[in-house]
Amino acid sequence: MWFFKKKKTLEFPEFWLDYTQQFQEKLPQEVLGNTFVVLDTETTGLNLTKDRMLCIGAIKLTNNTISIKESLEIYIEQEHYDSESAEIHGILKRSKKIQFSELDALQQFLAYAKNHVLVGHHVSFDIAMINAALKRNGLPHLKNKTLDTGLLYKRTLLISSVLRKKESYSLDELAEKFRISKKDRHTALGDALITAIAFLAIKEKLKPKNLKDLFQKQNPPKFGL
Repeated sequence: MWFFKKKKTLEFPEFWLDYTQQFQEKLPQEVLGNTFVVLDTETTGLNLTKDRMLCIGAIKLTNNTISIKESLEIYIEQEHYDSESAEIHGILKRSKKIQFSELDALQQFLAYAKNHVLVGHHVSFDIAMINAALKRNGLPHLKNKTLDTGLLYKRTLLISSVLRKKESYSLDELAEKFRISKKDRHTALGDALITAIAFLAIKEKLKPKNLKDLFQKQNPPKFGL
């Protein structure tokens, strides 16, 4: 007689089930019919194993309009701290900001992001940091489609024998190109806002009608700020 062990069914929290339920509904085909969630993370460093997210900033863009009132900014409690990176993002170890546990922060972000397309500058890093946090909390990876403003920007540039495209472009370069204020640069929400404005400018140049026109297979750049 053969005996088979019954596979253990993974039990996920209700908020994760609510999040995955969103993906049963297909995204609108037209670009204007979609809501984009533009995000940025401030972290203690670039190491996906050792470093942690300090803050997640996100803002929604619908019908070419940035919804400032619907922005999200979550500060995260943690034990790991890097004084050198603090000089960049300005988040102090003993901040007066209300801080949430990593799991609570993930729950808030997933409820905000839903099944929308996530947009970021060098977005693969932000997604990797969020996925690392999800894994630490026993949850699967994000299911959302993503767009990288760095890669999209390269598509707006003309190829010539004189001017060659760089491998990657920083957010500062995009801000300067599109004359975007850098007043709140290196804060999660501030960088998300700069990215959202740059994304609008890029879309204006590319003029995509359908969502699929924004997605083109390209090699993501190395992680950068």
